[in-house]
Amino acid sequence: MNWLTGTLWTSVGKKLLMAVTGLCFCIFLTLHLAGNLTLYAGKDAFDSYAAHLHALGPLVTVFEWGLLTFALIHVGTGLLLFYQNFRARPSRYAVNTAGGGRTLGSRTMPYTGVILVLFVIMHLLNFHFVDKTHTSIYQIVSSAFSKPGYVAVYMLAMVVAAVHVSHGFWSAFQTLGANHPKYTPFLRGLSLVFSVVVGIGFGFIPIYVSLLT
Repeated sequence: MNWLTGTLWTSVGKKLLMAVTGLCFCIFLTLHLAGNLTLYAGKDAFDSYAAHLHALGPLVTVFEWGLLTFALIHVGTGLLLFYQNFRARPSRYAVNTAGGGRTLGSRTMPYTGVILVLFVIMHLLNFHFVDKTHTSIYQIVSSAFSKPGYVAVYMLAMVVAAVHVSHGFWSAFQTLGANHPKYTPFLRGLSLVFSVVVGIGFGFIPIYVSLLT
């Protein structure tokens, strides 16, 4: 057990934790988007999807606690790596370039990550931790997206999410060992496609719902 904790506490171990939990969140985003797309089928379809999901009962609770655990690991490890990198290089370079294959996603990972954490907290307060006794899930969503300010914040957050996963997705595979001239270009392309799907897929939902309310 000591060797496991010792390994995970190393820089490589922390990056592995980031990679595994990050890919788990990519899977969650895919499933979450698939469920949210039922909004396009109308109120009854979306409420039926939500009802079937909540009917899973304890499994949903276990899944939620698992997501929370992964979130704490991912965010905590990310902040620790950022701090260690900052301590190792406290001063900025005299010339700040995008050399070495760096992208907008890779340069802004810590900052987009913090923004997403704040958005998730706000998102949970608006959709999860609300009284559902006398209203349906669709009505909660419809009410939230009837506010132009929230729609704007939501869409901006989806742009941030797209930028974040555009680097995080392929970087996770690279950390896990899939770093090869044959596979890396494909993974980079797949990462870009996935980020666009996340940004557009989630980003257009509040526009559609707001037009119906």
